[in-house]
Amino acid sequence: MVVVAFVHPDLGIGGAERLVVDAALALRRKGHQVHLFTAHHDPTHCFPETTDGQLEVTCVGDWLPRSTCGSLMALWAYVRMVYVALYLVLASGLAFDVVFVDQVSACIPFLRLRRQAKILFYCHFPDQLLTQRRTVLKKLYRYILDTLEECTTRQADCVLVNSHFTASVYRDTFPSIGSAPSVLYPSLDFDKFDKYSSLTLHDVGLDIDSTCMFLSLNRFERKKNLNLALESFSLLVEKVGKQHDSALHLVLAGGYDHHLQENVEHYCELVNTARSLGIVDMVTFLKSPEDRVKVALLRAAKCLLYTPDKEHFGIVPVEAMYLGTPVIAVNSGGPRETVVSGETGILTHQTPEAFAEAMETFVTGKSDREAMGTAAHNRVISNFSFIKFSEHLNYIIQGLMDERKQK
Repeated sequence: MVVVAFVHPDLGIGGAERLVVDAALALRRKGHQVHLFTAHHDPTHCFPETTDGQLEVTCVGDWLPRSTCGSLMALWAYVRMVYVALYLVLASGLAFDVVFVDQVSACIPFLRLRRQAKILFYCHFPDQLLTQRRTVLKKLYRYILDTLEECTTRQADCVLVNSHFTASVYRDTFPSIGSAPSVLYPSLDFDKFDKYSSLTLHDVGLDIDSTCMFLSLNRFERKKNLNLALESFSLLVEKVGKQHDSALHLVLAGGYDHHLQENVEHYCELVNTARSLGIVDMVTFLKSPEDRVKVALLRAAKCLLYTPDKEHFGIVPVEAMYLGTPVIAVNSGGPRETVVSGETGILTHQTPEAFAEAMETFVTGKSDREAMGTAAHNRVISNFSFIKFSEHLNYIIQGLMDERKQK
């Protein structure tokens, strides 16, 4: 048995959090002892496995600010993670063998205070590529943090990434780090989806005609490019509305945290966009749907609209494909490794015209939803199972322990 401590900044409901929770569950089921440490854990806004007793979570340092007047968010994220790391090393009393760190590498040198422990860093995407630098002051500030990110990432014993796309970006971003990262694809625990597989939209309280329903499932953040779904749907209504107007419907669902200003603002922006396009009566907005609702939506949708550009991996297309729903996605980033265009969905350009054209093929029947859905389901089972994910992660953990024994 290996004792694995997880250090994560905020155990919310995003894709990074889903991977961390899955990794902890995978190692626990392999017989290892796992414990999650985080700077923020809201029991009303988290994955159920972190509150129902399956995983032990310790939250420390939430009294530290997240920003200074809306700025310096990256700096405070670093400070909060360092605080969590120091708590783990100096005050937790946990005799850990491996630390699984993700998102923020700045805490790694402090975890090194426990000399015998191995450090695994999961790089969802280089942090320095997730922000803009419009001013000289911001460039200087980010230069310091970027240098720190590269130096501390280099100190990890093992670095994992979520896709070959992210691996290529990692190599370009951190040229001084000679060793290449390994790819550990996120996975699905099929049981979580199978237990809701018989639910209909009516069963989960949604009165939506699913005959021609399209679904977008992503957090309400501007980088997710959700306007593309609205604009594409508007064009589709113009093109085929006369024949299918009564059945066409779009659902925009996703993670929403009322504490996050961007979520609140962007949600309002999207509603206003739908209203200005004249389609607000044909669009349903859903904030943070429960798993049972999400599964019912994915099963009922004609296809999933996945709008982010250069997404690092993208777990939602994999979820949709497992449930037999084809995916229309931007032809970039992680979806190029999960979606097989023409077989399990359509990869296309990041324009409303291209998306609307792809959507029209499902409305008219030119794209065979059932055949694509079957191929999509089989692809997920073959390549993204929780069992495969668990075996790969366990192999990595055991390898780190073997390295420690040899020293």
